[in-house]
Amino acid sequence: MITIRTLAELAAQRARWPQDVGFIPTMGGLHEGHMALVRRAREAHEVVVASVYVNPLQFGPAEDFAAYPRTEDVDCDKLAQASVDAVFLPTDAAIYPRGRESQTQVRVPGLSEDLCGRYRPGHFEGVTTVVARLLGLVQPRACYMGKKDYQQWRIVARMVEDLGLPTTIVGVDTVREESGLALSTRNAYLAEAQRSQAPDLYQILTEGAERVVAGVALDHVEAACMERLKALGFAPDYVAVRRAGDLAIPQAADSELVILAAARLGRTRLIDNREFRR
Repeated sequence: MITIRTLAELAAQRARWPQDVGFIPTMGGLHEGHMALVRRAREAHEVVVASVYVNPLQFGPAEDFAAYPRTEDVDCDKLAQASVDAVFLPTDAAIYPRGRESQTQVRVPGLSEDLCGRYRPGHFEGVTTVVARLLGLVQPRACYMGKKDYQQWRIVARMVEDLGLPTTIVGVDTVREESGLALSTRNAYLAEAQRSQAPDLYQILTEGAERVVAGVALDHVEAACMERLKALGFAPDYVAVRRAGDLAIPQAADSELVILAAARLGRTRLIDNREFRR
């Protein structure tokens, strides 16, 4: 596996690679969910490239940028064992050569301000800006993202469509522990008792989806899920049932839905979702 740290090195390698490149952008702290993305890309492309970059632009001033796990050596070992061809480990200067305040930023209006965007203002602008930059540098045929971050996946796909970028955004199903807990780098923040409790989030979403299928009004389902989370010790930001394709509020004729939630358990902010049909 080639390790690339500079834009010049990346440009030189990109000139040698074929057009058929699969790309996995990450912030490191790699787990089996990331490896599922790598495997999907490896099955489909001649060259597979991953990036590891903790993007400061998507963290708010009171969020966990400084504490976010940074495990470069372990991450690179995992990527090499998974037969990734190259890993890009950029500096801030490579991603934001004009500085974060002066760099062109990319915003997907509306969708970026709803759900998690309501509670993390500016977060998704940070995501779309860094992903757009990485896609321009790596020039992949396809980019692989986990559906655990469902809103992020949909926002990046919208950005690519709106900007006419020659990349397909591929969503890959969430990888879970046996308990049902969605794998996440931030799960490392959970205390032992919280780790036993955290799977209740997905269970409540599953039951909420079942109630929607049974014909219960969406607002009643959302409110009931919120109350159950609070009763179990979570501090929920939201529970919302949305249309799966674009996260719009569902109409009566919409059958492809997703129920999404964000909730804090101690200092850990958990997000999860469940796709379903009614």
